[in-house]
Amino acid sequence: MKIKELFLKSCYILRNDGMLALLKKFFHVIHFRGKMKRGKLMDKCFCDVLFINGCTLPHPHRYRVSHQIEQLKSNNFSAQEVFYQNLSMDYIKRYRCFIFFRCPITDTIERFIELAKKENKRVFFDIDDLVIDEKYTSQIKYLGSLSESELRLYNDGVNRMQKTLKLCDYAITTTERLADELRSYVGEVFINRNTASEEMVKLSLKALKKEALNNKNNKVVLGYFSGSITHNDDFELILPSVLKIMEENPNVYLKIVGLLDIPEELKPFNDRILKSKFTDWKMLPEIICSVDVNLVPLCNNIFNEAKSENKWIEASLCKTVTIASNIGAFKTCIENEVDGILCEDDEWFEKLSYLIKNEDYRNKVAENAFKKVKREKITTYTGKPLVDFIESKLSKNICFILPTVSTSGGVNVVLKHCEILKKHGWDVTIINQDIKENINASTYEINVISAMTTNIIAHIDVCVSTLWSTMYFVNKIPNIRNRKYLVQNFETDFYKNGSALKQLANSTYNFDNVDYLTISEWCKSWLEDKFNQRVKFVQNGLDLKLFPFRQRTFEGKIKILIEGNSKSYYKNVDESFKIIEKLDRDKFEIYYLSYEGEPKDWYHVDKFYNDVPYKRVGNVYSECDILIKSSILESFSYPPLEMMATGGICIVAPNGGNLEYLKDGYNCLLYNPGNIDQAVDLINSVVSNKMLRERIIKNGLETAGQRSWDAIEKNVIGLYE
Repeated sequence: MKIKELFLKSCYILRNDGMLALLKKFFHVIHFRGKMKRGKLMDKCFCDVLFINGCTLPHPHRYRVSHQIEQLKSNNFSAQEVFYQNLSMDYIKRYRCFIFFRCPITDTIERFIELAKKENKRVFFDIDDLVIDEKYTSQIKYLGSLSESELRLYNDGVNRMQKTLKLCDYAITTTERLADELRSYVGEVFINRNTASEEMVKLSLKALKKEALNNKNNKVVLGYFSGSITHNDDFELILPSVLKIMEENPNVYLKIVGLLDIPEELKPFNDRILKSKFTDWKMLPEIICSVDVNLVPLCNNIFNEAKSENKWIEASLCKTVTIASNIGAFKTCIENEVDGILCEDDEWFEKLSYLIKNEDYRNKVAENAFKKVKREKITTYTGKPLVDFIESKLSKNICFILPTVSTSGGVNVVLKHCEILKKHGWDVTIINQDIKENINASTYEINVISAMTTNIIAHIDVCVSTLWSTMYFVNKIPNIRNRKYLVQNFETDFYKNGSALKQLANSTYNFDNVDYLTISEWCKSWLEDKFNQRVKFVQNGLDLKLFPFRQRTFEGKIKILIEGNSKSYYKNVDESFKIIEKLDRDKFEIYYLSYEGEPKDWYHVDKFYNDVPYKRVGNVYSECDILIKSSILESFSYPPLEMMATGGICIVAPNGGNLEYLKDGYNCLLYNPGNIDQAVDLINSVVSNKMLRERIIKNGLETAGQRSWDAIEKNVIGLYE
């Protein structure tokens, strides 16, 4: 945290919360920073994409998770991954979208997707094989060798995979045939072909240099790289051709890598058959470089049509020529006899023989393939279409930066705007500059992340500052498309003359890269007149169901409510209590409501409410008959409006933030600020004059009704578009 930002935040906390709160937050920071340095705290990020990997096999995970993350990061799109069994609901608020790779459904995943969609997050499913339906997997011959219990377990995984797929919004896959099949399960499918990583290129180039030192002595090595036991049928397709070639060419060797049952017919050539176990991918380039021809026979079935061209990519990086069956992705990606050789089933012997006997031809095709793959099939160069597809499907997202999520009028306005935006399909996040990541007992379900523990690297369509001190934070966040400042008060006057913070607050009304918004006609006026800003305005609203009406009798002791932070001089709470001192205490009972700040020693208080959750504030207003509000500075003053909604009477000192809706003698009684005696007279008159009370209550209810949030939802949305 920079010195200037730390100074600003410390001053803000000290002014609003006091020295004890400042010390607590200081030790919080020390505690978390210490844990981070010791590596005991997992890095929390606010990112664009989270991959949820459901595959335990290393090869598919690498291509479809690690490589796609590399593609995204190469195009300034942040991404991370987690294994599906470690999935936490906390991730929902930390990522803009989720890509489930080969994930079978679980209770956690089902609940996760449900909640993610509720938050307007997009969910994708990624798959690189047709293991999503028994109608496909029943065609795999190898499954016939499984026991009944093994097959039941396998099919359960397939069916659970399909359930996850169907819950997702979109699918991402590797080939055209896979995409065609997936469209029966999900609305839209994007093809993002498998690509080689930068590390694969590096290892391949290193292996090429090493292989250049070897002398093969006219030896020609055919290579067959088997990924799984299911490839036995594929190899049988070319077995007659391989046998004939080895009979006619004593310089030809066959290297088999991976899982393949070596056919009995090849036993006479044992001395020319080289066998390698399934190899770690980092060692694979050296093995590929040691062969001259890469064999990729494929039986013509739906599974092989759906397979990707990985074997051609890996071989091409090692300048090893590929000869493959003319189906699926190989047919799509290979230009025949230019950067690879494509074969029909009856052409293998002829084309393979030609390759073996013509070294220059082999080398030319291999060199063409090497150049093509390096140019067109590497993660760094191929990720932009994937980014564009994902971005085109994401909900518009917005982040509000709050200095604290503690209850206050300004915070409640932000929360209501968040709720409206979320209701209308926006992906909404609050970034709290404090440590808290929840809003206690709030009526609003809005995602909150802490700026103190979260690295913010996601793309943000709209980022909104809500207090002058948050503007400095907003301006240092990368990847923001639109910066806005929701101005709710003339914060310059929060500070007394001579304060350095006064100048810093004032400076935030002069930024050129920010759109200024407000909920107060008064704020709109001075932003335009004094700072020449173009300002978008929407009036404030009220959630009427939170402020229930109660008929007052004004019999017995009259309950007076005073609201405001005793520590903030511009709230002018002292003046309200000076008014109380001049009242007949036998006739009045005094309630004090403060989100922050305790009653001072000289305050006369019968009942004190501190930090009441917003959803219960209306009950406090309903208990009381009269509200005294003495603030000297408000952008938009909620308490009088809230009191009106419950059917109470308001005695108010006028200011720029309440004259927007207050009319003296119509829906309230106004007194001149500082005129204590006038305020006392108004209180006594309203208690004794029933007709005056009834008029003010009636008109107050009408005023509050005109401020219903429901009536201005569209205007709120327009504020941020």
